[in-house]
Amino acid sequence: MSDDILVDIQDLHFNYDGRPVLQGINMKIPRGKVVAIMGGSGCGKTTLLRCIGGQLHPTGGSVRLEKHQVCQMSEAELYRLRRRMGMLFQFGALFTDLTVFENVAFPLREHTNLSEEMIRDLVLMKLEAVGLRGAHALMPGSLSGGMARRVALARAIALDPMLIMYDEPFTGLDPIALGVIGRLIRSLNDALGATSIMVTHDIQESLLIVDYIYFLNGGQVVAEGTPDEIRASRDPFVHQFVHAEPDGPVHFDYPAPSVGQDFMPGGAHVGAA
Repeated sequence: MSDDILVDIQDLHFNYDGRPVLQGINMKIPRGKVVAIMGGSGCGKTTLLRCIGGQLHPTGGSVRLEKHQVCQMSEAELYRLRRRMGMLFQFGALFTDLTVFENVAFPLREHTNLSEEMIRDLVLMKLEAVGLRGAHALMPGSLSGGMARRVALARAIALDPMLIMYDEPFTGLDPIALGVIGRLIRSLNDALGATSIMVTHDIQESLLIVDYIYFLNGGQVVAEGTPDEIRASRDPFVHQFVHAEPDGPVHFDYPAPSVGQDFMPGGAHVGAA
């Protein structure tokens, strides 16, 4: 694998109870870049993140992170590797019974033997980076949605990871908070020299901050490109997604028998035993 590529995904397959979710995914995530993975609900985006992080073992194919074959690592090896990963979960997933400070300190205490004085300084530095040093003593229940997401971001970068993964970082945010989080993702990635993979539905905000985009549909990569290439794309799937059109390759209606079969005399007996 080229030294410029941090994550190399080759022919990745994953099934849930025999149902195919990922069907031959190929991706290369360059170092130092912000890459978005987009697609409709249920297309396998979060499953792909979990395969990259080693939470799920694929049915076939490989995930390579630097020199590490993630799919072949033991639990202890994965634990050590995850020290170099940061994760921002959907809705933040803060520990509700811990203060803002304690939430950000958690990975430092879990993965290092640093003194409490050093942990204090690092936590306050990370909170300062997201504009929340003054909120260190607050409980998560006292935070707005945007503030909670920023605390979660501070926790994700606490260990200066080489790879940061974001699962729907913009969900549930108002336009101001969404813009703030977007700019923080970009600026912190560049400041840390990290690489970011972002699963999101928010096409317009993502086009402003990412370097490259992969579109998934039906468990496969159906389109990819830079923001400028995506904006100019005439691919039907990309056009439908970018412009939020109800009709296109992604259908609004779930497959069903014809209306006549269900509603006319002698038609299908829906709900019959």
